[in-house]
Amino acid sequence: RKGQYGPWHPGRCAELTVTVDGAERVIGHAGELHPRVLKTLGLPARSCAMELDLDALEQVGDDTPQAPGISTFPVATQDVALVVDAFVPAAEVEAALREGAGTLLESIRLFDVYENAEQLGEGRKSLAYALRFRANDRTLTVDEASAARETAVALAGERTGAVLRG
Repeated sequence: RKGQYGPWHPGRCAELTVTVDGAERVIGHAGELHPRVLKTLGLPARSCAMELDLDALEQVGDDTPQAPGISTFPVATQDVALVVDAFVPAAEVEAALREGAGTLLESIRLFDVYENAEQLGEGRKSLAYALRFRANDRTLTVDEASAARETAVALAGERTGAVLRG
């Protein structure tokens, strides 16, 4: 949430909080340093900093690692270009693709937005995504990656009216 304490620049600082037993607790701050602090310390303009109480953070966390294991199996990348109405948010299409692709989807990245009334129709746009599929226990077949992609496209079509650009 927004913070207002020194040595931070007003309006350019955030309080870092956690909720413990229903009570919010400040565990740090991050943001741009105040110009007077920069001048006093001889730091470059618009320098940023962060402070974090790691002891407090450790008390609210559990011992379960949050990072997934790194797979030794190769990634299968497939691109998909979908045409939607211009008002449809790319994030909405991405969310549907992500859900439809299932657990094999490692990452998704929007890499192109294209609008051309002659080619796509008035009020339409094309969104192109790179889908990265990977299994932790095996090398995916082309059929497995393609099936996940098709399921993702189908759900995006249901939710947003997206159609494959062809």
